[in-house]
Amino acid sequence: MEREEIKKILPHREPMLLVDEMHMEEDCCVSAYTVKGTEFFLQGHFPGMPVVPGVILCEMMGQGSALLLEHSLDGKTVPMFVGMDNVRFKRTVRPGDVVEIRSRLLDTKANLVFVESKAAVQGKLCCSARLSVALVNQE
Repeated sequence: MEREEIKKILPHREPMLLVDEMHMEEDCCVSAYTVKGTEFFLQGHFPGMPVVPGVILCEMMGQGSALLLEHSLDGKTVPMFVGMDNVRFKRTVRPGDVVEIRSRLLDTKANLVFVESKAAVQGKLCCSARLSVALVNQE
């Protein structure tokens, strides 16, 4: 699934759409984002040494979970973070890196979804977290 197809599922748009492609693999949603170096969040973080902020990695992981939630995202429902547990940052992510995100559904309770997500560059873990997402009706 490429960006235009992803936009049919996710409500995010540029500059906050942080998924270039995604597909399902067994019980896991696999997505990827290429850090171009021109993103707004790299301006000033850090001058001369651009590094993707950790909160942006978490956002990539959240968006990368979209196919797990696809059946619930009907155009009126928006996925919103309500919690991030056990977040760990292991490596920096820099311009030119392709971040691969693997997300797995852990549990669902009413409108809450719990996801385990891991972000890696070239197979090396950069970030991991347990994400809690509320499915919120826009109306």
